[in-house]
Amino acid sequence: LLSSPTAPLPEYKTSALKKSRYILSHYGMFKSCWDWLILIATFYVAVVVPYNASFVDDDGERPSVVVDVIVEALFFIDIILNFRTTYVNKKGEVVSDWKSISLNYLKTWFIVDLLAALPFDLLYYLYGGEKSVSPFTNHNIHLIKLTRLLRLARLLQKIDRYAQYSAMILTLLMLSFTLMAHWLACIWYVIADQEMDRQHIIDSNWDLGWIHNLAERLKVEVANVSYTDLYVTALYFTCSSLTSVGFGNVSANTTSEKIFSICTMLIGALMHAVVFGNVTAIIQRMYSRRSLYQIKWRDLKDFLTLHQIPNELKQRMQDYFQTMWSLNHGIDIHDTLKEFPEELRGDVSMHLHREILSLPIFEAASQGCLKLLSLHIRTNFCAPGEYLIHKGDALNYVYYICNGSMEVVQNNMVVAILGKGDLVGSDINIHLQHYNNGPAATGSGTGGSAPDTIIKSSSDVRALTYCDLKCIHVSGLIEVLRLYPEYQQEFANDIQHDLTFNVREGYEA
Repeated sequence: LLSSPTAPLPEYKTSALKKSRYILSHYGMFKSCWDWLILIATFYVAVVVPYNASFVDDDGERPSVVVDVIVEALFFIDIILNFRTTYVNKKGEVVSDWKSISLNYLKTWFIVDLLAALPFDLLYYLYGGEKSVSPFTNHNIHLIKLTRLLRLARLLQKIDRYAQYSAMILTLLMLSFTLMAHWLACIWYVIADQEMDRQHIIDSNWDLGWIHNLAERLKVEVANVSYTDLYVTALYFTCSSLTSVGFGNVSANTTSEKIFSICTMLIGALMHAVVFGNVTAIIQRMYSRRSLYQIKWRDLKDFLTLHQIPNELKQRMQDYFQTMWSLNHGIDIHDTLKEFPEELRGDVSMHLHREILSLPIFEAASQGCLKLLSLHIRTNFCAPGEYLIHKGDALNYVYYICNGSMEVVQNNMVVAILGKGDLVGSDINIHLQHYNNGPAATGSGTGGSAPDTIIKSSSDVRALTYCDLKCIHVSGLIEVLRLYPEYQQEFANDIQHDLTFNVREGYEA
């Protein structure tokens, strides 16, 4: 169980599943909530059963008997539901046939779940009771109930499924450490209790166990020490032994206690390597983004110092870096999406750029055209005073202003103020004319577009405030329109009217 399991099969949560109404989906909402309920019941068993086996009197009334019956009922219901829950086979297919489901469950987890769900109290009452003698006592019934801890094996099966949730794995690791300390505390008390029995039988100078030392500190008789004091003291000793070498105020005195202490310290060393090593790695991952920011920020400051960048440029670079980081947290969208297939990339890009794609000029475009077009859209940012376009620059993009305001300057005079929702750039008629008259139109060459057409800007476009922009690459736009000729001319006509300001040189004429 401790060995690394095989790679988890996909859950196929997005696949359409045709199944009977009496078959549960393994990824459905009900099954997810039910799994969490069973997980809580399993942790309850892991805590209460060892405690009852160690601390509860043989003839004492068990306060948790009602909850124990409820947990047993939950485990039985879980077995029934597992016979009606879909699963993913080794071929990666979702199986919904109840016969196949039953056979698979019988071959895998049925025996473990059945042992964990057996009502040992009821069986002892019906077939054991007062007729039976040692070792079939209430105490031994509690020990037999430890077989319910086999349910924890089901948890190991699902750990990989939650591996991407750092907080979940961190919680499970800390719970594992707490459970180990709890189990060792129960064993620590049982050892001391057995040592007390031996001291009553053997009349010799027997070493006094830790319970005697606790009674002396509390100044009460050994028999009068409460179970609360005993359990808390035992848990304190195991926690201190697992996390360190202990503090000596609760220590091993007898040979059995010393052997157990050695084992506890060895387990503690292993727990440090496994649990706290993973906890450290998880916490580092949680703060990895902040660490990356600090590394890049130090690199930027070293660059500014090394090359003696003037204060004005330095401030602009620092402002740009901090603003872009606050917008995307250092995540490159295109590097992230390049691992996915083109169809999925197109859907994600359409979602990211849905604001610009909802403009009237794209209403007539087909879904496939919009997907290809979205792959050529980039995000840009301008700080106050930054120039988006200089006069005489080659116009390679059409810009859409998502936030902020900009001004268009011609001959040192402001001719337009642009705001949210405005479109600035150039029309594409000249590009289309060159394309239609190029090798692609005549059928010669490789079928590519005509040589690049350079269109220059007639104005300066400068940001007045912080501006978020979407940019459509013109060459990419022409390539997409080449694939959709039925939409090509309509777009070329619409963009002339929908541009808030056309900065193409010679457009006025």
